[in-house]
Amino acid sequence: MANRDLDQQRAAFAWECAEEGKESKAYANLTKSAPALIMNNGLMQTLAFYKQKGKAEHSFILDHICRWLAKQGFAEMGQADFQRVMKKLHSGDSLTYRRATEEALAFLKWLRQFASALADK
Repeated sequence: MANRDLDQQRAAFAWECAEEGKESKAYANLTKSAPALIMNNGLMQTLAFYKQKGKAEHSFILDHICRWLAKQGFAEMGQADFQRVMKKLHSGDSLTYRRATEEALAFLKWLRQFASALADK
């Protein structure tokens, strides 16, 4: 992946994630609403909401966002679970939180397109 730019990396990872969630139309719908949830409520609140819901589609999108954020340094490498991402976000400064939010939104631009395209209609 070293030769690819960040947007290509986002797209490749979003494709993998969309493939995992393609059986669920609910997952595709969640990916569409995720950016608005993050912008209106905040990244940590949105991740906590997905964790609290506990349904398969919520767990998928939570896992996908956390894995992407971990790949981008917002958790210890190889430790992409909800707890570790949240710890990194709430213990960081406001710039780190803002960067993580921007990165999650950039990733979701790809994920929502791919999830919608792959969803069983």
